[in-house]
Amino acid sequence: MEVLEALPSISKLSKTVTRILGQNPGKFTLQGTNTYLIGERNPYILIDTGEGKDEYIPYLQEALLDSSREYTPGEAHVSDIIITHKHHDHTHGLPSVLALLRKLWDNQQPAQSTAYKPPRIHKIPLPTPDPRLTAVLDSLTPGSFTPSPTGLPVHNLADADTLSVTSSAPPESSVLRVIHTPGHTADSLCIHYPLDRALFTADTVLGHGTAVFEDLGPYMASLQKMIDYGKGPNGEQTYEVVYPGHGPVVKDGLGKVTTYLKHRVEREEQIVAVLRKPVPANIQGFSEDGWTTEAIVATIYAKYPKELWAPAAHSVELHLNKLVGEGRVEKSGAAWVLLN
Repeated sequence: MEVLEALPSISKLSKTVTRILGQNPGKFTLQGTNTYLIGERNPYILIDTGEGKDEYIPYLQEALLDSSREYTPGEAHVSDIIITHKHHDHTHGLPSVLALLRKLWDNQQPAQSTAYKPPRIHKIPLPTPDPRLTAVLDSLTPGSFTPSPTGLPVHNLADADTLSVTSSAPPESSVLRVIHTPGHTADSLCIHYPLDRALFTADTVLGHGTAVFEDLGPYMASLQKMIDYGKGPNGEQTYEVVYPGHGPVVKDGLGKVTTYLKHRVEREEQIVAVLRKPVPANIQGFSEDGWTTEAIVATIYAKYPKELWAPAAHSVELHLNKLVGEGRVEKSGAAWVLLN
């Protein structure tokens, strides 16, 4: 099992980017969910809010009150919160984060006549509402956020939308540019930050290992979109580093994204190659109808420990369903049949 490098709870990654760990390490969250505070001074932009661990809030407060940063009186600490996707470890911290921001305003502006401007919450909308996320949004205290023009808690994001970052750098580089990258989830996004030549990838590309995904076709298309974006319209590379949703910074960001896509293409080619062969009668999962998922996994992952076969089967089936959607494979009983 890979030993993960320890990451500090607060890391200043550049002049305008600070990473705060969500204090929720685990099998799927690695060292914990990475949240990012963006800006040279307040009001900042916060990317993701963790899963609501009480231990996270003191670290976020420490980052917000960093004495080495310039403080702009009369301005809120955070103007905008970007949610990268629906999963609980990125969204469930919203209530406690909003409560902290109001507390900091009240503590630092006791005689301030300026009205509090609560942050806007931004997110790409889901095709179908997620019940867990809806419950979180419904629990938010009125006045703790700035509602959308329609009165809802979330301001909808779309591909190529931008948000300005407080910075002394030129305006064209002091922006966050949204890139819709579905696949991990339908609402997943990445964010290009020209000032750092960086791409925030959330859970589409991680700092360690490979990512999981709900829908492989869109996921692979999103990886290709990220590669094309990285190469730039004139062949000038647009980002170097990746700031992931979990794990450490990836210095060769474009290389990492390219490796992710290459791995998926190679796995698909392996599956197709297996389907072209006759099924060995002694293979685990043998069926006279043809290649079952179990038999495909037993072939491709023969050299891996069997405890890894169950999660591998899920990944293989996502590949097979993608091939079905493309008209290259069909399901016949328990078996998968290659059509071309």
